[in-house]
Amino acid sequence: MDVTVSSRHTQVPDNLRRVAVEKIGRLDRFLDGLERAEVHFFVLKNPRISENQVCEVTLEGHGHHVRCKVSAPDGYVAVDRAVEKLEHQLHRLKTKLKGKPRRGAKVAPPPDALVPVPEPVDVAGDGDVSYDAPRVVKVKRFAMMPMTPEEAAVRMDLINHGFFMFTNVDTHRTAVVYRREDGDVGLIDEDG
Repeated sequence: MDVTVSSRHTQVPDNLRRVAVEKIGRLDRFLDGLERAEVHFFVLKNPRISENQVCEVTLEGHGHHVRCKVSAPDGYVAVDRAVEKLEHQLHRLKTKLKGKPRRGAKVAPPPDALVPVPEPVDVAGDGDVSYDAPRVVKVKRFAMMPMTPEEAAVRMDLINHGFFMFTNVDTHRTAVVYRREDGDVGLIDEDG
């Protein structure tokens, strides 16, 4: 597995970099096909937070994305906590994959299907661009795979997000699963 270590507003000592590459690199034994890992370190600036060293890890391969984010008093403990959390998530993913036969194949959208992000609009017509309205600050594009809502909910949990967009294998339309405030999962399916 190819492991990349980066940081923001902090320096990663060579020894911590070696430990992270070694420990995260060993996670590929839990699930075949993990190709890439990104390890990102940063420091929380709030002086009241004692566990201000943050380690964020994203594993990718064969259409799977597993992500975790942990805090600790130092980078070494953060790596250990991240490895422990990822081992648990990978074990859960492996048992889910063993229990169900996989449906659907990976389908990439055609390049002309990607919609460009619109530029800010001059609302008043005076040449000044207004930033009072919310603006898009980050754009992600990915190939949506056909899957069941249950599989999408598992993926949502693995990447630790509040929602997950996918192609519903039952309806063949775009759908979104999301985490509700009561802890359950909701489904939004495109009307067709």
